[in-house]
This record gives sequence, C-alpha cells and structure tokens, in this order.
Amino acid sequence: MLIEIDYNSNEALYLQVCNQIIMGIATSRLSEGDELPSVRAMADSIGINMHTVNKAYALLRQEGYVKVDRRRGAVIAVSDDRASALEDLKDHLRIALARSRCKNISCEEVHRLIDEIYGEYDKEQEGSV
Repeated sequence: MLIEIDYNSNEALYLQVCNQIIMGIATSRLSEGDELPSVRAMADSIGINMHTVNKAYALLRQEGYVKVDRRRGAVIAVSDDRASALEDLKDHLRIALARSRCKNISCEEVHRLIDEIYGEYDKEQEGSV
C-alpha cells in the first residue's frame, strides 16, 4: 500500500495516514479483509514514527474502518453502522458548509463538487477492475 506523506501540509501526519487509507477503501484499492502493514512496517516504509502510525490505526479502528486482530494485525473491516455514519457525516458537513457559506460558495457549486468527487471514486474503481 502506497501512503504518501506531505511534510509541508498543515494536516497532522496521523490524519494523512488515516485519510489515505479511507480513500483507498473508497476507491476499492483496499477491500474488506485486506491486511494493513504492521505499525513498524508502515512507519518504516513512509518514514514516520511508529506512534504516529499507531495513532492512525487506533483512529481508524475507533471510526469503524479497521479491526485489530492479534494474529493478523490491522485488517480492513468497514462498520456497517449506517445511522452513525450519517450522523458523523452530517456533523462534518455542517462545519464544511458553514465555511463554504462564509466564502460565498453557492449550494449549486457545492452540489457540483459533490458530484465531481463521487465521479472520481467511480472512475478509480473502474480503473482498478
């Protein structure tokens, strides 16, 4: 699995790892049951501290994207708690949309962006099949 860290980003390193794994799931580069590298292997391959990777894996487990198996390590296991996922999405969107509104971004522009982003996931899935 290829994780690329942007050391110049304002986003925390552990969040970059989390978000790239989530993007991997969304684009079908990672599937249910896939094993993630061990914390040590992931840290070594991308050149970050093991504690940073451990924090990313813990957050992914907490958010329902992976489960930790004592023998297999971190394994992709997306929670199907749809109601909780929708509430979480609503909370995140509320803040993102408030920021958009402050910058005079219209509802139509937001809808176009959502369609564009979802379209990118579909294209990436088609390319991986």
